[in-house]
Amino acid sequence: GKKSLRQKVVDELKHYYDGFHLLWIDTKVAARMVWRLLHGQVLTRRERRRLLRTCADLFRLVPFLVFVIVPFMEFLLPVFLKLFPEMLPSTFETESKKEEKQKKKLNAKLELARFLRETIAEMAKRNKADTG
Repeated sequence: GKKSLRQKVVDELKHYYDGFHLLWIDTKVAARMVWRLLHGQVLTRRERRRLLRTCADLFRLVPFLVFVIVPFMEFLLPVFLKLFPEMLPSTFETESKKEEKQKKKLNAKLELARFLRETIAEMAKRNKADTG
């Protein structure tokens, strides 16, 4: 069924709380990684990607906080998210948005694979015609 207005507000508040909590955890982990880097240790590729994502999230947090702090500005958030889809920090994304991004990436990979397969088939035809 449909949720009441109160339940929608509570769900949104929980979503923001969880997002800030996850961002705080990511920030602590990233600080440890920076500490390790400063002391001469090398990060793995996975750790480097996580550090870059966390830094990007912290930079995205500044414009996002304007929407949270300024009264009634949160009503404009959907408009700005439509204009700038990458504005939200990654910890604030919903599961449906994550799935949508994964589907887009998968479709792009499938298109690339299809293009490469056609290119190889075309090259094989040319090579066959040249040698035949």
